[in-house]
Parts: sequence; C-alpha cells; structure tokens
Amino acid sequence: MLLPCVAMAQITVNGKVTDNNQKPLAGATIRLKNNVTAVNSNTNGDYTLSLPSGRYTFMVSFLGYRTEEKTINLSSNTALNFSLAQQIFIGDEVVVSATRASKNSATTFKNLDKAAIEKNNLGQDLPYLLNQTPSVVVSSDAGTGIGYTGIRIRGSDATRINVTVNGIPLNDAESQGSFFINLPDLASSVDNIQIQRGVGTSTNGAGAFGASLNIQTTTRRDSAYAELNNTYGSFETWKNTVNVGTGLINNKFSFDGRLSRIKSDGYVDRASANLKSFFVSGAYYGEKDILRANVFSGTEKTYQAWNGISEAKLLTDRRHNDFTYDNQTDNYQQDHYQLFYTRTLGSQLTANAALHYTYGRGYYEEFRENQVLDDYNIPAVNIGGATITNSDLVRRLWLDNDFYGVTYSLNYTPKSNLNFILGGAYNEYDGKHFDEVIWAQFANYDGSGSIRHRYNDNDAFKTDFNIFGRANYQLDKFNFFADLQYRSVYYSYFGIDPSGTPAQQNASLNFFNPKAGLTYNFNAKSNVYASVAVGNKEPNRRDFTDSNINSRPLHENLTNFEAGYRTQFSNLSLGVNGYAMLYKNQLINTGELNEVGGQTRQNVPDSYRLGLEFDGRWQISKDFYWAGTATFSTNKIKEFTEFIYDEDPTAINPVVINTYQNTNISFSPSVIASSEIGYNVIKNGQIAFVSKYVGKQNLDNTSAGNRTLSSFFVNDIRLSYNTTFAGVKNIGLTFMVNNVFNELYENNGGSYSYLFGGALERGNYYYPQATRNFLLNLSLKF
Repeated sequence: MLLPCVAMAQITVNGKVTDNNQKPLAGATIRLKNNVTAVNSNTNGDYTLSLPSGRYTFMVSFLGYRTEEKTINLSSNTALNFSLAQQIFIGDEVVVSATRASKNSATTFKNLDKAAIEKNNLGQDLPYLLNQTPSVVVSSDAGTGIGYTGIRIRGSDATRINVTVNGIPLNDAESQGSFFINLPDLASSVDNIQIQRGVGTSTNGAGAFGASLNIQTTTRRDSAYAELNNTYGSFETWKNTVNVGTGLINNKFSFDGRLSRIKSDGYVDRASANLKSFFVSGAYYGEKDILRANVFSGTEKTYQAWNGISEAKLLTDRRHNDFTYDNQTDNYQQDHYQLFYTRTLGSQLTANAALHYTYGRGYYEEFRENQVLDDYNIPAVNIGGATITNSDLVRRLWLDNDFYGVTYSLNYTPKSNLNFILGGAYNEYDGKHFDEVIWAQFANYDGSGSIRHRYNDNDAFKTDFNIFGRANYQLDKFNFFADLQYRSVYYSYFGIDPSGTPAQQNASLNFFNPKAGLTYNFNAKSNVYASVAVGNKEPNRRDFTDSNINSRPLHENLTNFEAGYRTQFSNLSLGVNGYAMLYKNQLINTGELNEVGGQTRQNVPDSYRLGLEFDGRWQISKDFYWAGTATFSTNKIKEFTEFIYDEDPTAINPVVINTYQNTNISFSPSVIASSEIGYNVIKNGQIAFVSKYVGKQNLDNTSAGNRTLSSFFVNDIRLSYNTTFAGVKNIGLTFMVNNVFNELYENNGGSYSYLFGGALERGNYYYPQATRNFLLNLSLKF
C-alpha cells in the first residue's frame, strides 16, 4: 500500500491537569472530540500535544471527576490548563471494573467505545462490528452478517470465547457458545466493549480459551435524547431502531429505552432473518451508590442455512440452499433481567452486587425424509395389508431453559499504589430438551389425537461457582499483579450409564486458575508487559451425553504466556504483542467413536498456538488517518489419530486409522490483517477504505491441501456525513459498499470423511459470502 506523505507545520499545546485544590491528576486522559488522538498526563499532571493549526475541542477525563471540554482556535503554541471538579456520582464503569484490564495491566486487550461501535452499526450482527480488531475472523451462514454469525479469535471459536454483559455470563451453559442472534441489535445499547485476547483476567462464566468479550450496556447520559436509526440495503435488508432517554432527572434518576427490528432475505437462497428486540434500563444515582435495572429481550426467526453448500455447488450455484421446506426455520426468544447495586463504603472500599435471570425458549423445525418410525417411538402403520415402517415427517426440537444467579466484587484500595479486588459468582441453569413430531405422512400416534407427538424428553441442571482475588501493586515504574481463581462446576444430564443404560448422570469438576504479570512504564505514554495465566475448561453437553463415565473426555487445560509493548503519542498509537498458548488435552474432532458409539470430541495430549500481533493507528494529519492490525501465527497439534468408519455393516475392514504429527489446527489462519484508511474530504464528511485479509484455513486437523478454505482479501468503502438542521442535533448519513471488488469467497466451512464398501470418500462444504452489496443508513439525533 502506498500512502501519500503529508507535511504540515505542527503547533504545540501543553498544560497541566489538576483537581479543584490544584493537586496534579496523573494519568488523566486528554483527547480531541470526535477524534482518537489522545495522551495521558504524567505524574505532575503535565501533558503535551502537537497538532496542525485549526479549531479543536479538547476533552479531559479522569475517573471520579467530571469531564471538562474547552474549544480553541489553534494558530500558535498554546498553554491550556484544566481543573476538574470531583463527581458527585460514582460512574457506571465500576460495575464491570472487577473483570476488566486497565491501561497498565499485563494483559492483551482492545477497548472499543460507543463512537467506534456506532460508525459500523448498520444492521450486521455484533461479531461483524469487531472484525477490524486483532486476530478476529467472522462468518455468516446467510452470507451477509445478519442472522446466524460466528466469530473466532486467535482461531478459537465462540465456545472458547468468554462473553459477559455487564459482568453477567452470556455463554450458553451447555453448548458454551454465545448466540448473538438471540439479542439482535444489542450494539445499539452498548456503551463500550473490552476484548481481552488469551486467558485474560478472571471473569464470570465459561473459561476463556481464546478471548473474552466484556460488554457494557447503556450508561448514564445527563441530557435527554431521542434517536432514530434506519438502514436499507441489498437483499431487502432493513434495520429500524428507536433510542430514547430522559437524561438525569433531579440529579438522581435516568431511564433509557430502545426498540429494534432487523429483516433480511440473505445472500443465500431463502436464508431470511426476522429479528426483533428491545432494551429498557432505569438507574438511581446517589452520592455513594448506584442502583440500575436492565430488561432486554430478543426474538429471532431465521430460515436455516446451516448446511452450507457442497464443493460442486460452489462452482455452479453459490446461493444454493439444500432446504426447501417452507418452514425450515429456527425460532427462539431470550429475555434478560439484570439488577445491579454499587455502594461506596468509604474512600478505600467499593462494593458491587448483581442479580440476574435469563429465560430462553424456542425450537427449530425441519422436514425429514424417509425416517424410521421406530426411532420416534411411533408404531408401524398397516395400510391395505402392507406394513409401513418409514415415513416423511416434520419435527420440532425444543429448548426451554432458565439461567439465574448472583455476581459480586469488592474493590479495596488501602493505598494509592495498592489495589485488591475480590469477586465471584454463583449461577444455576435448568435446561429442558424435548423433541416432537408435528406431522408425518404415515403414523399411528399414541391414540390421543394430538398433532404433537413427543418422542424425546430430558432435563439438564448445572451449577457454576467461582471466586477470584486480584492484587495490583505499583512500585515506582513497575506494576505487579497476581490473580487467583477457583471455579467449581456441577452438571447433571440425561446420558448413558456405565452399563449402557440411558439414565440421569452427573459430573463434578474443580479448577484452579492462577495468573501473574508485570508491567514496566517507561513514561505515561509507553510500557512493556509480560504475563502468564492458566485456564481450565469443562467439556460441553455433547461430550457428556454421547459418552459414559468410562469414555468421557477430560477437561482442557491452557497455559498462556503474553508479552508486549504499548505506546501512545499525540498522533500515533501502537501495540505489539507476542503470545504462546500451550494446551493439554485440547478437545478436537478425530472421527473416533467412543464406547457408546458416539462421535464426540477426543482429547489430544499436546497442541499450541504461537503468534505475534500488531495493532496501531496513525493520525497522519487532522483529516487523514490509517488504522491497521496484523497477526502472524503458527497453530499446531503435535500428534493425533484420525478414525474413519465404514458405513457398510458387511465391510471386512470397518475402520481406517491414520496418525498425523505437527498438523495445523483447523480454522486457524497463519495470517490475519485489517486496514482502515480514512480521509475527511469535506467538513463533517469522511470516506473510509476498509480492508480485511484472512489467510488459508484448514477445514480439518489433517493439514490436507484439498480440505481448505482459500485465503481472501475483502474491501469495503464507507461514506459518512454529519450535519445539523433546525432542532435536530445531528443528521448522519452513512453509505457502506461491502465487498466493493466483488470477491468470491467463503469464510467458513467443514469437511467429512467416510468409508463405504472399503472405498474412502472425503467431501467439503462451504458458506459462501455475499458479492458486492450496500447498506444505506440515516440517523437522526434530537
């Protein structure tokens, strides 16, 4: 890429940040409004910025103090001081502070604020809004980023990424994945997100084996507001969002609400999505406490595109969908209730507590051809003297679950350079799994005349307890941290006992997850860090239900080393990070059947991920910037054995066994890179060129060259313009052209192998992504 050189005279702005008593505030953030350019004050409260001439609004913030703004016309070297008033209120940030990394933490992380999220929030799912962050690869069943989407960070899929919303676990307790489709347009109610890569700091919920997403929803806004946000795009895509808020009432109360609808036909044939959601939040702010209640819910109806398409179809009909039944849909609703209380118990102690409850229910409906009736507990049908044992049918697979619990944290700061956090959670999950036949071409039901025949019914119960303690100590330029977590999991499920009989089973697991790190601060702008962290993770539902106590997989173990350098100048921010993720007993698909005939994942003794990550932003001039990320990695399984079984019961040699060494971990590209180049072509008008490169990925763990996802390089163009008119505070117009060069690519897929009559067959399937398409957004803020 060739960037033009921009030469421009630089003017120096320097000053001091103090409190009302003229005491210096070290570490205050001085930034330009509507710009990422920022610096931090040093130990004396002093700061320096170099900028071209022009008109600027400076914003200065410091935890516990009110943010102050000053606007100046800059034409010569200028002294600009700030005196911040202490806030009467505690900030909402304390709700999530226990599970977050700070700027001096020896942890690899990326923060996204509301402005960074809003600029790309045109209707695509939350993972797509994170696509420009380091080591991220996203995917979409429908090909548009709307509907069922996936995210991988450092090659780890969603079941290995810990997700919390205000510190409350979002990952499903059994499958361990996070399904953002159940919370459509959540991004419109998000204030900020912290992405920690690797094990990260201790948090609540499932173990972080690739990363953590710590999401904080709407926080206090002092002024009343109303926002209308509407998008129209290719494939009949619509997004309509209304946001309203009262601002701060009588300096004590605030209320916020959102209502959203997203619809799309999808790029893949019939891969439609009909998504609806709402978010309501109310808060009380006292001098020493905050009480906040959140209620949010989402419903989704999506036509299934789960199967992808075959390699042959990829060449002839990229938009093909195997499913043709009219109601081959997934239907689900999830309701979330959260109650938070924060109390300042003195100058040294702050306490947080939260209660939460999530209710999810729904089903997916599918047509099944020529099914054996006995498999559904349906007796054979006698018609005209002929016995019918098979039938076409339609079935619904239901899930009805409750998830509830409590989280807490205590933050104790006995000295300005010493901080202790004690946190933890206790959660329970009740899951009901049941399946019904709602129609069959031939069937004798139970005689009740019911249209629904329930043929499978089982329950699951899980408890998850954790407690962690973390200490940070600042000694001159060194910052030390230690983090210890104990986690206990109990899981009761309907499975196979040692004798092979279906019955209620249970498992108990206890984990100890220590972490330690060291940061050295060269100055207020730059530091280096190193850390080591241990994570442990339980198997998922399928691993349990499709095995017995003798063939059950072991839990996974990860030792994660991180080391990096971070720096922040007036016009340049840069981070470089190296990591080593060393796995013991990582669970992968090998094709092996266990003692009960289930093809569950198997443990491999040793595997690893080694990588180098870059993340930076260069404000080349007032109107011109370049942001980019790059990851270079190697991801290996030292040894594993593949099993391929013959589907012909009369086969002489019923299984083929292959042993592999030093193979690539599937879906783990060795190169991931992103770029965003932006230029303000006119006042309040910007054009941005957004690029993403993902290297070749293996579809299985054999490293076979004919079972891969090809590398892809996709480019988007974003045009945006903001203005004001009459009583409208802001009119924003955004036009996004995705895949502007019409790249034909697939970002997800799979591979399968089988024998029949001794002949080995291997096949691939893929999820094709949309060719050139557009999204046009109009937002109005009052």
